[in-house]
Amino acid sequence: MRIETENLTVAYAGRTVVSGAHLIAAEGEITGLVGPNGSGKSTLLRTVYRHLRPTAGRVLLAGTDIREMTPARSARHVAALPQERGGDFELTVREVVAMGRTPYKRAFAGDNAADRDLVDRALADVGMDGAAGRRFAALSGGERQRVLLARAFAQDPDVLVLDEPTNHLDVRHQVELLALLRAQRRTTLVSLHDLNAAASVCDRLHVLYEGTVVASGSPREVITAELMARVFGVRAAVVDHPLTGDPLIAFDHRTPAGDPVAT
Repeated sequence: MRIETENLTVAYAGRTVVSGAHLIAAEGEITGLVGPNGSGKSTLLRTVYRHLRPTAGRVLLAGTDIREMTPARSARHVAALPQERGGDFELTVREVVAMGRTPYKRAFAGDNAADRDLVDRALADVGMDGAAGRRFAALSGGERQRVLLARAFAQDPDVLVLDEPTNHLDVRHQVELLALLRAQRRTTLVSLHDLNAAASVCDRLHVLYEGTVVASGSPREVITAELMARVFGVRAAVVDHPLTGDPLIAFDHRTPAGDPVAT
């Protein structure tokens, strides 16, 4: 299922944070949202999964304004992993993941066999099936991250919206998570700080700078030495990855490029 933003503008506290953003995440694609800190990535994603209301523009799910759907209906289609992870739930890991089934239930309804199967599969996918009975509050940051991702998988959505899903994960679990997203081929809109990971896993990239989309296209089209200097303020060379052939950004950690300037 395709999701896109159409001239999306978001403002709060008297300040415009996202301005006129056009994004597309095509069906089955992984679409990356990258940009410097403070560029508006989290704000844009929060608007996509209805945590924030746009000042102007629309979020379209298969051509329908998501605001025209009931929250329960949109939650059956779109699952989110926010950057702010919530409090220390006094729940077990399995109970947290089972919360992903809420949009499909009537009030006070229990889990059925299909629900339990989806929860089991989600826990296995993120490598947390052996921790189902542990308290969520007792987990490490990386373990919590994987459990909350499993909750999003258990929701069985058409679209995943993930805000920095590799935060708190060690290198092995970062690689496993990104490989899992590729294998699932679910429409995914994801923000990533790691530009090399974004270049490797994403089919399409949108670059956000000071609330404005300044570049869109395939990673090879978007990731250039010029963009790295202009938007991120770093000197870099873009070469082919020796193992995968994907674009690989080699940063110059000794010489700054100067202040980034959007054009």
